[in-house]
Amino acid sequence: MAAARGALAGLLRPLRAWAAAPLALGRPRSAPLASGLSAPSGGRARAPVAAAVKTLLLPCVRPPGAGAPSVLSSVTFLLPSILQQPVRTLTYCSLRNGKRKTVKAVTDRFLRLHNGLWVRRKAGYKKKLWKKSAAQKKRLRELVLCNKTQCKLLDKMTTSFWKRRNWYVDDPYQKYHDRTNLHM
Repeated sequence: MAAARGALAGLLRPLRAWAAAPLALGRPRSAPLASGLSAPSGGRARAPVAAAVKTLLLPCVRPPGAGAPSVLSSVTFLLPSILQQPVRTLTYCSLRNGKRKTVKAVTDRFLRLHNGLWVRRKAGYKKKLWKKSAAQKKRLRELVLCNKTQCKLLDKMTTSFWKRRNWYVDDPYQKYHDRTNLHM
């Protein structure tokens, strides 16, 4: 939060001159506002209408005595990227029953081991093979384990069906499904 506040202060520094100047409505800050629906000065005001007008006033038009608006409050909605970080937590949802659905790109590109780790190929293992050496092609065919953050994200993007244990005949990954001597 402190970093966001510091970044916001740096962005708002040029606006301080604007906040110190009179409003663009052509009146000094100390001049009272006159509403078309309120009664002239000295007369009786229609209370419900005047109260409704005060609540519907624009942000730049403030009732008298409200003080200067904070520049932060008037610019905050313009800067959602600083105040709210983007998150890809998941997922697709079923329109029929509202349950989570699996992201098919995950099941196509990754393999989940039963110990919770995800395995993937190295990037570019199928691209432009004609100009890669045999050693580089061999390195690209190797499998890579995803880190903890990636594994958690991939688990969120799949349903429990993909997390259950499967027993395949002659499974080449059989020795990797159970973790031994790995401490996290």
